[in-house]
Amino acid sequence: MTINQNSVKAVCPGSFDPITYGHIDIIERAAQLFPSVIVGVLKNPNKKPLFTAEERVELIKSATRHLPNVEVLFFSGLLVDFVRAVQGNLIIKGLRAISDFEIEFQMSLNNKRMAPEIETMFMMTKNEYSFLSSSMVKEVVQFGGEIKDLVPPEVAAALVNKFSIT
Repeated sequence: MTINQNSVKAVCPGSFDPITYGHIDIIERAAQLFPSVIVGVLKNPNKKPLFTAEERVELIKSATRHLPNVEVLFFSGLLVDFVRAVQGNLIIKGLRAISDFEIEFQMSLNNKRMAPEIETMFMMTKNEYSFLSSSMVKEVVQFGGEIKDLVPPEVAAALVNKFSIT
């Protein structure tokens, strides 16, 4: 299948609890490559996120406001159903390490089985974000550590507020 780069509507999915500079790196690079990027925020009823889906959407909108071709929406259910619903044709997944690839590769193959018309593209994050995860950020802030180099200021403030740290 050939996709014209100018007609791509890319979807960057994730839980983003919270969004980090690693996520933003992938979203910014996707926004440079494709005319339309949708950040799909997963609302998974089986997980207990720190931030609600609505809060995560607002934090991501704030962190990506400098990207005019990026839209942020939340979804639940299958990713391929969401991609079809927004008329997307490409899934972009960020990778940090080999362990990410193994999991993402399996999901990619299953998505391709369910939706052969949707392609998946993997992007490696920048070296300085290869260690970064939302879980690690939450743990660092919970114990009073510095996170200014890990998340945007509005996200840091929201985290501090969630953990009621003064």
